[in-house]
Amino acid sequence: VLRWRGSPAPTRRQWRNLAIMGLTMLVLGNGMVVLAERTVSSGLAATAVASVPLWMALFGAMRGQNASRGEWLGIAIGFLGVVWLNAGSSLTATPQGLILLLIAPIGWAFGSIWARGLDLPSPFMTAAGQMLCGGAMLIVLGLLSGERPTTWPSMNGLLAVAYLCMFGSIVAFTAYVWLLHNVRPALVASYAYVNPVIAVILGVIIGNEHFGGRDFLAMAVILAGVVVLTLARTRAK
Repeated sequence: VLRWRGSPAPTRRQWRNLAIMGLTMLVLGNGMVVLAERTVSSGLAATAVASVPLWMALFGAMRGQNASRGEWLGIAIGFLGVVWLNAGSSLTATPQGLILLLIAPIGWAFGSIWARGLDLPSPFMTAAGQMLCGGAMLIVLGLLSGERPTTWPSMNGLLAVAYLCMFGSIVAFTAYVWLLHNVRPALVASYAYVNPVIAVILGVIIGNEHFGGRDFLAMAVILAGVVVLTLARTRAK
């Protein structure tokens, strides 16, 4: 669609950068979480993903963009809030699952920081090219591991994929790529804290799930961490 609308195609160098981003963020990041969730509890997976801001802050420091004290405070508050939110769930895992959960946030954070300042096309084309590269790699890995489509997906399954394509990929992921190049790493990474809060709220609205006072307080702590990060980012300008 972007090419049809007149956007220039990525150059050979840009395709190389997009392929590396697809490998680190989508294959190592998202892919390893998917594999891990076969043998680990959802609470442990959520806590592992919440470590992304910590890794992004560390990788950013290695590139000379140190997080401020306020940003470190916001990261710590948000991470503690996510741990608290998942404290009541069963934190079970296999050794293989734990290794995959360690690789996933490191891969995503490294790819996010590494991409800053690279020769890349526009944010929309960057998101599209990265997902094309990462998706092709994931398909190859799936086939090599013996995965095969056996039945046609249900209508609910197709609608779920369509929703993820539109709102998860085209809207949210493109916004993430734009943020990577326009705001400080610590603030970009705060999405990992907001996700569990949104998941709980949607669970109540759609899945008729219930949460108590402890969950409400944990979400308040998470949002407090995001607020601290946002205020620290404003002062760091």
